[in-house]
Amino acid sequence: MSLAEEVELLRRIPLFANIEKSKLKLLAFTSEKVTFHAGETVFHQDDVANCAYIVMDGEADIIINTPGGPLTVAHVGPNDVVGEIAILCDVPRTATIRARSELTTLCISKDLFFRLVNEFPQIAVEMMRVLAQRLEATTRQLREAVSSR
Repeated sequence: MSLAEEVELLRRIPLFANIEKSKLKLLAFTSEKVTFHAGETVFHQDDVANCAYIVMDGEADIIINTPGGPLTVAHVGPNDVVGEIAILCDVPRTATIRARSELTTLCISKDLFFRLVNEFPQIAVEMMRVLAQRLEATTRQLREAVSSR
C-alpha cells in the first residue's frame, strides 16, 4: 500500500477525518504497518502498552480473561482503533486482541498518539465518543447478562 493510499484510508477513520492531509502523511509515515496472520495475537491482556493500533484491513476478536476462561466480548474491523485505553490511562492492556483473519494494522506509538491528541482536540472528542459508545454497549451487555440469570 502506498503512502497516498494509507493517507486516504486514515481520512476515512472518524478520528482523523478532519485532520489536514499533510498531518495524515506524517502520521502514516511515522507509524509502523504491521500484519498479523489469522489466529495470531496482536497483544495480550495485562501487557504493557506502547502503541495503539488502527485496523486497516481484516478482523480481530477482543478477548478478556475470566475465571471460566477466555471470553470473546467484541470484534473489530477496518477503521477501528484498539489498544488506546492502555496508552490513554497508562495501565496494562485491558484485553487480548487476536486476528480472526489476516489483519493489517497501523501501529501508532504512545508519544505520537499524544502529540496528535494535543495538536488536534477533535481527535480527543472523537475518542471520547468511541469510548462512551463502548461503555454503553458493555453496560447493556452486563445488564442483559444479569437479568437473564
